[in-house]
Amino acid sequence: MPELPEVETTRAGISPHILNQRVQSFYIRQPSLRWTIPFDMASYFESYEISALTRRGKYLVLSTQSGSALIHLGMSGSLRICSEDEPLKKHDHWDMCFQNGLILRYHDPRRFGAFLWAGKNPEQHKLIAKLGPEPIESDFTSGYIYRLSRGRSLAIKNFLMSSQTVVGVGNIYASESLFRAGTHPSKPAGKVSLKRYQALVLAVKSVLAEAIESGGSTLRDYVNGSGSPGYFQQKLSVYGRTGEPCLDCSAPIRQLKIGQRSSFYCPQCQR
Repeated sequence: MPELPEVETTRAGISPHILNQRVQSFYIRQPSLRWTIPFDMASYFESYEISALTRRGKYLVLSTQSGSALIHLGMSGSLRICSEDEPLKKHDHWDMCFQNGLILRYHDPRRFGAFLWAGKNPEQHKLIAKLGPEPIESDFTSGYIYRLSRGRSLAIKNFLMSSQTVVGVGNIYASESLFRAGTHPSKPAGKVSLKRYQALVLAVKSVLAEAIESGGSTLRDYVNGSGSPGYFQQKLSVYGRTGEPCLDCSAPIRQLKIGQRSSFYCPQCQR
């Protein structure tokens, strides 16, 4: 699933091509995504200029003067900028066509993505209203996460991956952050010390910043707004490296299931 760095890379790549551009037409070829695209979605965009493309967690917020829509890439979705003569692919489900001749095209083989109208106050939409802070912003601090974790028996990895704790830290980046912080992924969140949380917050911020700079991670389906893959997977220290030597101590990387998700860690470096 595209995680925060992939979504942020998509946002940054697409924005220069669509901001302040007027929508000429909007075509829906397949409305049945995770939720059905509203039948009147075209009326919210046609003849309006795109005023903003922002991100909240793993959601993109696409705005005009009429209001905003939420876009989620699901398991295999991607957005790309196309020219008018670019051939359609099998799973290209909708096109937003601009007067400058460019097209914003959504591709999603598994159709778990979403394109929903959120109105004038998108931050109040039920899908994002209760999300935790952004991990790369200043309000995600060690003090905040330490206080929130007190009394919690949930594994620290699952606690970190909860969108109510902090948004956008998915499986790949949680594993990598915990490795850098030297914390075992199954350790109860309430047992992690403030000092360890200080290291973990710094690790989350650095891992995500590096992933964004690298264009995200391509492990299966992800491509950015220009159709190019991300390259952070080349820098992974533990994720997907079961049995391979730790880059720090040479101990074999181990894998275990936590909350039905595969977790990767070094038994020597992470306690």
